[in-house]
Amino acid sequence: MGQDSKVISEDAKVWIYPASRKFYEQEIEGLEEKIQGFLKHWSQNDSPIESSYTLKYNRFIVIFTDPNVSLGKEAIDKMVAFVLQLQKDYDLELLDKMNACFKQGPHVQYKSLLDFKKLIKDKAVNKNTLVFDNLISSKYEFDHFWEVPACESWYKNFFK
Repeated sequence: MGQDSKVISEDAKVWIYPASRKFYEQEIEGLEEKIQGFLKHWSQNDSPIESSYTLKYNRFIVIFTDPNVSLGKEAIDKMVAFVLQLQKDYDLELLDKMNACFKQGPHVQYKSLLDFKKLIKDKAVNKNTLVFDNLISSKYEFDHFWEVPACESWYKNFFK
């Protein structure tokens, strides 16, 4: 574990879990302790998985893993079970991939894709709205293409 996300290889694999609501300030310390504890003990074939994390905007849990390690079903199942437990502990959604995360002013919004399309139709968001592409898969993509204008992401398909 232990690496700061800034010094992790650009090839590191990344998993992004957007929360359906912002974590409250009083939840952050406990959340980080849980994530650190999980990563410290996360293993595959009795070998520790080199990993790190960052918490962005008090809303996104981002986990990085060594690019040279191919995670097997068991290791991925452990991560999913951990994230499911976080959902229960904090009464929020982290695994719903059918959502849109974007900025409105300084605030990060989380909406269903259906609601996001309605916001486009109502001109509440546009192709220059900053969106978060939570489907990226590497640290390099995270650093350069995670937070971009909608017109530079897969969301561009929603604009006419």
